[in-house]
Amino acid sequence: MHISEVRELSNTELYRELVQQERALMNLRFQKTTRQLTNTNALRDTRRTIARIHTVIRERQIVEALGLVESQS
Repeated sequence: MHISEVRELSNTELYRELVQQERALMNLRFQKTTRQLTNTNALRDTRRTIARIHTVIRERQIVEALGLVESQS
């Protein structure tokens, strides 16, 4: 998942995707331990997706804290 795709998600979708990615990472680690993992790049890709999600969440928290969110009327 690219950063542009992550930025398009709402906050609720972001947290839902974060939980899904963390579960996927756990499953990939189990597969690696039991030598069932064939695509070793999947671990790196999943970790990077999690990092992207955390980055967007933090960006939104900073913007909200600074009051830079446009008021909706």
